[in-house]
Amino acid sequence: MTELQQWNYLTDMDGVLVHEEHLVPGADEFLSELKSNGARFLVLTNNSIYTPRDLRARLARTGLDVPEESIWTSALATARFLRNQRPGGSAFVIGEAGLTTALHEAGYVLTDVDPDYVVLGETRTYSFTAITRAIRLIEQGARFIATNPDPTGPSREGVLPATGSIAALIERATGRSPYYVGKPNPLMMRSALRALGAHSEHTVMIGDRMDTDIHSGIEAGLHTVLVLSGISTRESAERYPFRPTMVVDSIADLVGRTADPFRAG
Repeated sequence: MTELQQWNYLTDMDGVLVHEEHLVPGADEFLSELKSNGARFLVLTNNSIYTPRDLRARLARTGLDVPEESIWTSALATARFLRNQRPGGSAFVIGEAGLTTALHEAGYVLTDVDPDYVVLGETRTYSFTAITRAIRLIEQGARFIATNPDPTGPSREGVLPATGSIAALIERATGRSPYYVGKPNPLMMRSALRALGAHSEHTVMIGDRMDTDIHSGIEAGLHTVLVLSGISTRESAERYPFRPTMVVDSIADLVGRTADPFRAG
């Protein structure tokens, strides 16, 4: 008898495990089952504001115990990409601790004088002065990188302009398009797979958005699960030319079947 292949899991955070700072019912059981089965997993987020330590604390407040090393952000993916592209390079950064820490740990020097890259990430307070500096540096030859293309982010008061919107402003001013590292770029998935030491053939991507999570999962060759606890609905999912491997109401529907998620019945 052949041994059952162990599945690996990549899962989005907001809309899948947590929703507006509250635990999605069943998320704690799902993660506990992965740990008890010895399954390798990473929690993914396009948000580049926070370090894995910050996110671990945020998740802990909802009741989820996720180790720092099991959290993968667009900031970490961006730092790894730049380290591979140009080791020991330099960057002018618009962003917060999640991005600046990741770049420092990748061996990058942060500077506003003749940098190799302008790196745009998420921040709560975009500075007109910093955006102007970024535009001038790009005009002078710096390469333009953005952590993720999300145009807006949530807040208690409503939506906020996010990385994608500010990137569009800089692109309009410079005529230079950024290279986006985060979802839906499959590079985000592939960098997560490398961090996990996993192969796409036996890895599942769980997400709540067809346009980012499922799109990038499919392009990276992963099996995909759409949960309906976040952004996408069954109706909106039907409008896309691609389909997830499976659609479930929430992460709770995978509890009890993580060892063989696509079995019939």
